[in-house]
Amino acid sequence: MGETEAGRMSVATALVRSSFLVNAVYAESSRDYGLTPQQGQLLCVLMPQPYGMSELGSVLGLAKSSLTGLVDRSAQRGLVRREPDPEDARAVRVALTPEGARLAERFYAETARRVERLADGLDAPDLRTLTTLLARVVFDNEVPVVFMECDGTTSTPH
Repeated sequence: MGETEAGRMSVATALVRSSFLVNAVYAESSRDYGLTPQQGQLLCVLMPQPYGMSELGSVLGLAKSSLTGLVDRSAQRGLVRREPDPEDARAVRVALTPEGARLAERFYAETARRVERLADGLDAPDLRTLTTLLARVVFDNEVPVVFMECDGTTSTPH
């Protein structure tokens, strides 16, 4: 697509189409690692720390029943475990198992590489502009951290 065609695309169209593009790459990467896209998201979210079920449901945007099924299937595969919440004896947290942590690291690195390749056609100034503008949209809309920075940080607004 030429620059003129790109200039005629609305913000809504560009964002929606780019989300489909990223989701397709994420789904392909998930399949390559024997995961569903939801399991891939779960592993990436749990990389920095365990989460309680309600907080995990909020971050992933899943209803309690859907989250329970996702955690159950992931636990059956040995990727996650439920553990007692040290702050609330009635609650549980979900954490990566050692196997889940290893898979999460590999899956994350490969998925990040594939998603970054989507912008290979941009020069350095355009890439910085794209990154800055997308980061503003993410921070302004308080998007939960579902994918860390490549250096392992969770990134906060400046």
